[in-house]
Amino acid sequence: MITISKLLMIFSAIILLSLMFVPIWNIDLNAPQYPEGIGLRIWISEITGKNEFDLHNINKLNHYIGMKTIEPDDIPELKIMPYIVWGLIILGLISALIKKRTFVLSWIIILLIILSIGLYDFYMWEYDYGHDLDKHAPIKVPGMVYQPPLIGTKQLLNMETTSSPAAGSYLIGLSMLLAVTSYYISGKEK
Repeated sequence: MITISKLLMIFSAIILLSLMFVPIWNIDLNAPQYPEGIGLRIWISEITGKNEFDLHNINKLNHYIGMKTIEPDDIPELKIMPYIVWGLIILGLISALIKKRTFVLSWIIILLIILSIGLYDFYMWEYDYGHDLDKHAPIKVPGMVYQPPLIGTKQLLNMETTSSPAAGSYLIGLSMLLAVTSYYISGKEK
């Protein structure tokens, strides 16, 4: 018999499939020379520009201030993340089918740990790109670092840089909410 709690947990796991099709994070740059703005979209397996040539243009801008080129193929996390998401989906479905609440709670805890590690890793990625600058860069501003904010808006020279969750992050939140609701309801169903 499929209970409401099992159904919620199944939906919770299946929602994570959407991460294959939508970005999880946005970094947008606005400046006088880019009135329409440019930006990055970070997916679980790639980094793309908001518009067709944005990644290329951002790499050109970064060159002048000494930042490394953003090469998605050189970022190991982008190769690992799809496997982690598939693992979470499978574990979530197993948790839904097994009749023990502790499996659902364990899945929630695992998801929280992975999210925490992911945010920390993303912060460190931003830190490295913003602080490890080429000493021979054409433009040098003493004491200036170019780390975008993890969340929020920050002025970097003439660029207003905004970093924010994208659709994928909100879907992860919905997945978590459904799993917590499933755990709560399963206690009442007994």
